[in-house]
Amino acid sequence: MGKLTTHVLDLVSGYPGRGIDVELYFLGNERNLIRRDKTNSDGRCDTPLVEGDLFQNGTYELVFHAGTYHDLTGMHSERGKFLDEIIIRINVADSTQHYHVPLLLSAYGYSTYRGS
Repeated sequence: MGKLTTHVLDLVSGYPGRGIDVELYFLGNERNLIRRDKTNSDGRCDTPLVEGDLFQNGTYELVFHAGTYHDLTGMHSERGKFLDEIIIRINVADSTQHYHVPLLLSAYGYSTYRGS
């Protein structure tokens, strides 16, 4: 059964990104919100963002509300926060597989990749 999961790692502190709001959209003819979630104490959502029959081939957009996290953790400097919403758009070619999208986050940059 295919699914889409994520987690966030705070590269500045070396700890999981806790309490980050995450939204998942499916981009078809319209941008449709599938789910809103929040990362847990391990920086992960408790369940897959989408799975099974609801997970289909196509383009998805994950929106991580990093700015709110930066406000809560004081991750930004006296110059203010740089990152606010981080949008990662992925294409799912085989919805029977597990797609894992980690976000490695710092105050002024981020990285992502297809995890396992």
